[in-house]
Amino acid sequence: MALLIWVLPLTFGAALAPESWAAGQAVLIKADRVLVLKAKRNLYLLRDGQVLRRYHVALGRAPLGPKTREGDGRTPEGVYRLDWRNPDSQFYRSIHISYPDDSDRRRAAERGFSAGGDIMIHGLPTGLNGFETTQARRDWTEGCIAVTNDEIDEIWALVDDGTVIEIRP
Repeated sequence: MALLIWVLPLTFGAALAPESWAAGQAVLIKADRVLVLKAKRNLYLLRDGQVLRRYHVALGRAPLGPKTREGDGRTPEGVYRLDWRNPDSQFYRSIHISYPDDSDRRRAAERGFSAGGDIMIHGLPTGLNGFETTQARRDWTEGCIAVTNDEIDEIWALVDDGTVIEIRP
């Protein structure tokens, strides 16, 4: 009976966690897509269309509408890639979003502006403690997507460079 009690949590835990058990070792199942729903303030890590993880996020300080220019405080909308990461950024870890693309640059230039850049998924500002429980209660970034430090550690491990990220209104 004790063996059955030990095996059941492992079996159900493996089904619910983004890892599987092979030859007694955990094998990490990575996300193949990231989806951000700005209106819900949620970021989802997906694999084959199934949700692996969900995080409540903070967005740019002016979250309504797509980013149109540098300094507007908006988080972009569209389909991009997570193309590189910085373990030593001014925030606790950051993963770069490939904004702006050619159409973003063109739209901004037509209005006489720079499209901006340096849009990331990141943790909390370095050296800021005690902000973890309240960080996602208000939008405070310059256009980035912010999560807690523990959450960016998970995202860092579960998402490879090159992964598609879709940011919807």
